[in-house]
Amino acid sequence: MNYKIIINSLILVLLADLASGQVSMGGKQSVEGTATILDFNSRTGNIKGVILPAVDDISKALSSDPASNNGTFLFNKSNQKVQVYENNVWKDLSDAGSTNDLVINTSDERSNGVVIGAASSSAKGVFILESSDKAMILPRISEPHKAVKSPYPGMMCFDTVSRTLAVFDGVRWNYWN
Repeated sequence: MNYKIIINSLILVLLADLASGQVSMGGKQSVEGTATILDFNSRTGNIKGVILPAVDDISKALSSDPASNNGTFLFNKSNQKVQVYENNVWKDLSDAGSTNDLVINTSDERSNGVVIGAASSSAKGVFILESSDKAMILPRISEPHKAVKSPYPGMMCFDTVSRTLAVFDGVRWNYWN
């Protein structure tokens, strides 16, 4: 892994955050709208999505501050499901299936995470977006079940054809509207 590229990318993201409070990624030159904190490449033919952290013990993924936990997304390695913490409960966003060929990120994440939109956060995560008036726009992919040839467990995107949230659980795509 090339740590120089990772560090330079993080510095670039942090500098962009300080300059405008909005960040675009994936070669995108500008952020769509004023209510967007993070925006991804939306070019036709995009096949890259957001990969959620794969967690062994979801109880360790929560902050001691209950108010900062709602809206936490992760891939739960113990039940092989993508989950969101909503209204103080974990909710499944995918169906668990056969995971014989499932490959999961096993790297040890040691940092406190990168926070965009605020100076700090009580939320626990590798990548934290904090804003009371801005949202994240997911990468947009046309029919990810056809376009993405090797999706990674925990991948999320917006399907531009079905106009739904698409989540890959390691076996199949799940669509939420």
